[in-house]
Amino acid sequence: MATAAQSNKAFFNQLKRYYTFYTGGFIAFIVFVGILEMMGVPNKVLGYMFLFATILLYAGIGFMSKTAEVSEYYVAGRRVPALFNGMATGADWMSAASFIGMAGTLYLTGYDGLAFVMGWTGGYCLVALFLAPYLRKFGQFTIPDFLGARYGGNIPRLIGVLAAIICSFTYVIAQIYGVGLITSRFTGLEFGIGVFVGLAGILVCSFLGGMKAVTWTQVAQYIILIVAYMIPVVWLSVKHTGNPIPQISAYVSALPKVTALEKEFNDKSTPKGAAEESVRAIFRERAAAADAKLKALEAGGPAFLAEEKKKLEDALAAAKSAEPADAKAVEAAEKALKDFPADAAAAKKKWTADKSAAAAKAAPVKAHAEAFAAKDEQARAVAKKNFLALIFCLMVGTAALPHILMRFYTTPSVKEARRSVFWSLFFIFLLYFTAPALAVLVKYEVYHNLVGSAFAQLPAWVSNWAAVDKTLMAITDINKDGIVQLAEITIGGDLVVLATPEIAGLPYVISGLVAAGGLAAALSTADGLLLTIANALSHDVYYKMIDPNAPTVRRLAVSKGLLLVVAVVAAYVTSLKPGDILFLVGAAFSLAASAFFPSLVLGVFWKRANKLGAIVGMLVGLGICMYYMYNTYPFFGVNAPLWWDINPISAGIFGIPAGFIGVIVGSLISPAPSKEIQELVDHVRYPNLEGDIDTKAA
Repeated sequence: MATAAQSNKAFFNQLKRYYTFYTGGFIAFIVFVGILEMMGVPNKVLGYMFLFATILLYAGIGFMSKTAEVSEYYVAGRRVPALFNGMATGADWMSAASFIGMAGTLYLTGYDGLAFVMGWTGGYCLVALFLAPYLRKFGQFTIPDFLGARYGGNIPRLIGVLAAIICSFTYVIAQIYGVGLITSRFTGLEFGIGVFVGLAGILVCSFLGGMKAVTWTQVAQYIILIVAYMIPVVWLSVKHTGNPIPQISAYVSALPKVTALEKEFNDKSTPKGAAEESVRAIFRERAAAADAKLKALEAGGPAFLAEEKKKLEDALAAAKSAEPADAKAVEAAEKALKDFPADAAAAKKKWTADKSAAAAKAAPVKAHAEAFAAKDEQARAVAKKNFLALIFCLMVGTAALPHILMRFYTTPSVKEARRSVFWSLFFIFLLYFTAPALAVLVKYEVYHNLVGSAFAQLPAWVSNWAAVDKTLMAITDINKDGIVQLAEITIGGDLVVLATPEIAGLPYVISGLVAAGGLAAALSTADGLLLTIANALSHDVYYKMIDPNAPTVRRLAVSKGLLLVVAVVAAYVTSLKPGDILFLVGAAFSLAASAFFPSLVLGVFWKRANKLGAIVGMLVGLGICMYYMYNTYPFFGVNAPLWWDINPISAGIFGIPAGFIGVIVGSLISPAPSKEIQELVDHVRYPNLEGDIDTKAA
């Protein structure tokens, strides 16, 4: 025992030395790139340097971590110390949604966006209390492994595999989208090409070494992403408040200024308020025009659509025949004709979206610090209901995501698993405590410096990001006064963090650093998710159900082949842009919570839970969650009415209780599990905190 403890301590000290050298080398690289920028090296070259240097670094770690051992490939040999497992879990957790999307959501929604911070952070309390130590005591490779052993038979295992694939695939699409966004912005590649370039970066981290390679890569990625996140926000804090601690200065100094500007924008008697009102009036007219088209479409159908198209064709012909010819008018008429909807269904979808977008622009500025801001008491009640529902789904989803729970299989003991949860929460807290401050500081920068500036003198970052995606960045002179009003600015939440260095006027090297951080966040989570899917298929389906006698070499070859297939399919789906990052991630949490949480928790704490209960609970919970999302999320075009006004991202609010009811009812109407299964529950329920690596299930 003493020898094992000494070996673990030596391994821990060795890791500390490695990552200390690595951090120093990374800082030296940033300084080197900064010197190149001062020497006049083009920004695109620097962007390629950051992109490929970081990917090569991860590839190097992945190559050095290559393994042909099953336990190393699936659970990193169960020898990852708590501190480093906490960093790896933090990187695995700090997805593109957290790094890229969270501050952007807080920028756009203010107080209401805190649901993500509270839900995701609070979820780790559930992990520590209900699952992490017990799953580590169980000691297998995957979550479907637990379901198969606890409930007996291959059906619960297969349903677990299916659920893991669905929620992990939804989640990984968001990560690859973030990779494509970063790659296209900082290298000039098209988004679709950027997706596949980033995909190569994802695969080099996990292909050769599985969980072992992913773990040590994720530790490196966490160091990059936390440094990249902190530098710009500290700079902004010093710039606007003189205080280098943004978590204090943003609320003490910047937030009151933001609130004062919001009131000024909404007051028509002030110059800024009057200018904003002139823009809002135009958007109100556009919303009314879109509404009139929708009513006419409902009354006239295809005939009205043909009439509207004929008007555009006539306008194009008139523009072409005008003397002298107006090239801009011809271009505008051609674009309007090209964008005209092909049929009544497409027209309804487009004009409904146009009406909603115009109505949102016509509304007064939402107060950043006001909770559940709404036009009336009923709308406020709906906002509060969705806020609480989202927190609940994110908390429970955190405690049910397979790629996160798998991380607690990698620690040397149950005690280390508990410590690992603490370190995970600490490393995640560093970023989550900073994101709201970043949102406030960026909002003040936009309100104070961008609003009121001349269109002829727009900063370079506006055109740079508009070239990537006009839904992320667009400024149009709606009222033709040559001055930027807030209602004329469109900023997508996904660019707030990535554009912060440019918004703050920092050197390009910091923009490259933030891009590297965002890339690290997206790659680290994508690694874990793709590995979860591939391992579920190779270990739980191929090895456990198809060929239990398969040799190690074949098992790992199957896993790697599946990893490639899943990655390519995910990249293709991502290129279709099926939704924004934050919705996709939130949807994954609702799906995971509905499918896994009831069967996992009751599997640990209720010995009477049995095979039929698990089957019914997982199918009913996941089915109801997916049904609600499909029918209410606009992307699918069904547009069914909401249940109790709950947004589709929080579909788990219906799936989770349905899952619990399914497990309980299914268990009570069928025989109790065998004595061996109940003994396994006792074995899992009472972990030996001093270690006990060996388990019955292993």
